[in-house]
Amino acid sequence: MSSLPQRLAALGPERLRGMRRGLEKESLRSQPDGKLALTPHPVALGSALTHPHITTDYSESQLELITGVHASVESMLAELTEVHQFVLRTLKAQGDERLWVSSMPCGLPPDETIPIGRYGTSNVGRAKSVYRMGLGHRYGRRMQTISGIHYNWSLPGVDNDGYFALIRNFRRHAFLLLTLFGASPAVCSSFVEGRPHELQKLGASGTLYMPHGTSLRMGRLGYQSEAQGTLAVSYNGLEGYAASLHDALTRPWPAYETVGIRNPGGDYNQLATTLLQIENEFYGTIRPKRVIFPGERPLHALRERGVEYIEVRLMDLNPFEPIGIDPMTLRFLDVFLLHCLLADSPPDTPGEIRELAQNQHLTAARGREPGLELLRRGAPVKLTDWGLEIIEQLQPIADALDDLGGTDAHALAVAHARSSLRQPDLLPSARVLKAMASDHGDSFIGFVRAQSQRTHEQLLALPWSEAQQARFVAMAERSIEDQRGIEANDSLPFEIYRQEYVSADRLGRARAAAPVLGALTV
Repeated sequence: MSSLPQRLAALGPERLRGMRRGLEKESLRSQPDGKLALTPHPVALGSALTHPHITTDYSESQLELITGVHASVESMLAELTEVHQFVLRTLKAQGDERLWVSSMPCGLPPDETIPIGRYGTSNVGRAKSVYRMGLGHRYGRRMQTISGIHYNWSLPGVDNDGYFALIRNFRRHAFLLLTLFGASPAVCSSFVEGRPHELQKLGASGTLYMPHGTSLRMGRLGYQSEAQGTLAVSYNGLEGYAASLHDALTRPWPAYETVGIRNPGGDYNQLATTLLQIENEFYGTIRPKRVIFPGERPLHALRERGVEYIEVRLMDLNPFEPIGIDPMTLRFLDVFLLHCLLADSPPDTPGEIRELAQNQHLTAARGREPGLELLRRGAPVKLTDWGLEIIEQLQPIADALDDLGGTDAHALAVAHARSSLRQPDLLPSARVLKAMASDHGDSFIGFVRAQSQRTHEQLLALPWSEAQQARFVAMAERSIEDQRGIEANDSLPFEIYRQEYVSADRLGRARAAAPVLGALTV
């Protein structure tokens, strides 16, 4: 069997140059006092249904900013910065809202008053809102207000087995990313009101935290549920993964059957009563993905045409970075993902899947705790020792990428990770708690309000041309016209649309033509 350096050499420079990447960044709109903005998605930003770069995630108050596909980290971050500039200039023109720069939410109102995303009167738009209504019934709306950054990544010539090998190793080593880049050790008490939790009170400011926490977003308070806890999805190949998802998408779940599809007044509660309404409800730290055709189910696309790229889903917003993430972090991710792809990746087992879930929860809640031990194949191992082992294996990959680009940027990213792991006070999660203590009376809201204001001013101060403004205004206007076109062309009654969309027939391998229903991307 070839070694990792041999596999790296076998990739060759052309394939490494073919690496592609994109970002999806979520942020709540907040008021200057640190509370959630309850205003509708600004019309001047365009249609959340059809705009290619500016949409909403769960809530009407939760923006999602999306880049295209890029060959370089620099061009990707430049585009994301530009989208931020237009958004903030639009918000400034309409009032005094900010983008909340933390993954954990701002001050939240009662659960039922958090506004879910609205996408117009078309069937696809209504379905997106009904899906979000279902998430609210299933998990509560507060949980959905957590924000993060998703990193989409691909390398030419990687087949399904290669991507699933990458995914297995990513899941094994995800604790390292949570430790290095987790930036959500504290939260406003409004987030957990009425819910059991293990958080500790910090001062008298309504702040709760974990003293050694790294990412509350990825811990037990984040995207967790009893129903999804019953899923033991294997990543040993596309067939097994698809079968697990197919089961979850077609298996009735008693608690959701009790909620029902519609309430007595006829309004929709959810899209389906199955364990998962649609594929995107499955929460994971990483997903295999494929661009879908209009109206196609994501699972069908994967089964028919295979994995096209992977989506990394565990990255917190870094409140110290104006757009939530920096070039060094992304270069580390590129090296880390290549390592996951090239290193030996044995099949996972039910026991290992349980072990990885435990490691994730431990790291999220206690990742900076001195001497913290995780489990590796049943044996205890110190988090820092395991993490340093992985980092040492990243060095030749970083060197190869630097040789290709004539820089030392990847080696510097690896070196920074090594020093941060050895000095946990340098980690973003530690820096958040330190800044809260030194400048904001241990107030989570006070700290993030100040960082949000600082970011707001930094981005507004960047150069902005009339041509840039005109281009984004035209894009917004075009998206509104596109939404009107979709609404004008609808012909199916919504209930027929819903039934056809969630039909198990649309998940299978059959290539028979199905009705074009409009792309329900969520």
